[in-house]
Amino acid sequence: MSRDDATGRLDWVDVAKGICIVLVVMMHSTFGVERTIGTSTSLHGFIDWARPFRMPDFFLISGLFLAARIDRPWRAYLDTKVVHFAYFYVLWLNIQFAMKAPAMVRELGLNGAASAYLLSYVQPFGTLWFIYLLALFFVATKLLRDVPKPVVLIGAAILHVLAPHTVSLVVDEFADRFVFFYAGYAAAPLLLALADRIAHQPAPLLLAGLTVWAWVNWLGVESELALAAWSDLPFAFAGILAVITSSVLLARSGRGRALAYCGRHSIVIYLAFPLFIGPTRVLLLKVLPMWLADMAALVTTAAGVIGALLLFRLVRDTPMGFLFVRPKIVASITSQPRAM
Repeated sequence: MSRDDATGRLDWVDVAKGICIVLVVMMHSTFGVERTIGTSTSLHGFIDWARPFRMPDFFLISGLFLAARIDRPWRAYLDTKVVHFAYFYVLWLNIQFAMKAPAMVRELGLNGAASAYLLSYVQPFGTLWFIYLLALFFVATKLLRDVPKPVVLIGAAILHVLAPHTVSLVVDEFADRFVFFYAGYAAAPLLLALADRIAHQPAPLLLAGLTVWAWVNWLGVESELALAAWSDLPFAFAGILAVITSSVLLARSGRGRALAYCGRHSIVIYLAFPLFIGPTRVLLLKVLPMWLADMAALVTTAAGVIGALLLFRLVRDTPMGFLFVRPKIVASITSQPRAM
């Protein structure tokens, strides 16, 4: 497997993260267009097709290299895995809330908007729930590190199948997603060995397997079998395997460089893409006819990804770099800025 000697990163892992973040931006862009025009686009079927594996794969990869850090002292661990994400959550919560505050004040009144803002510290705001959950997953996994991994994995799978629906988004999403994050941590040696084995298989064989998987996944989505909490785990893990296979193929062929770049900056994109998809959608839907709504969704997706990356490049060596790099002044135990 190709590895960057300077950073120790595996190319296929970055490609896989790139695939996931592009799918996430595409989902939000497409749904935004559909809400505006009041009807579904032809991309809706693809968004549903990717649902069984889109976020599960993102969480699994987030836990993939945790074993190398989980035995650090709590102080250093909390700095890198909790304070780090808490900083970016609070910062971007305020940025996103400021964008939406005028509309919220008109709809809810000043007191209602203020209550919604305060609630966002216990009930994740908008797209930022992923950042919020990551910090909780890192803490939960360290707390459980002395429990046999199969026991935790079975318990997490049971939580997922039970699919609680409470008033707390944190509780519901934790129950739904923790099994994937923990699987990335617990099965990391197996997954990395599997990726290495895949890398040595002939491309036609792998492409044939991906074709069969894509068809089976489509059947599962069409029948809603892959979307039911009691039956979606096999589809999710099959999709994760498919993303790994696709990523290995793309990395091996040299065609995954753009996706790998997106993957290396996936959190940057996740934080900043909402700044760009809204204005782009509004502009496009004013000038494009409704039958080009699919194009509007695709261009909006590109604007979200490229806009976030350009913003990162523009601010990273300026006083505005704090948008994506935690400053030393913010409770950094290591006294070093941490890039996303």
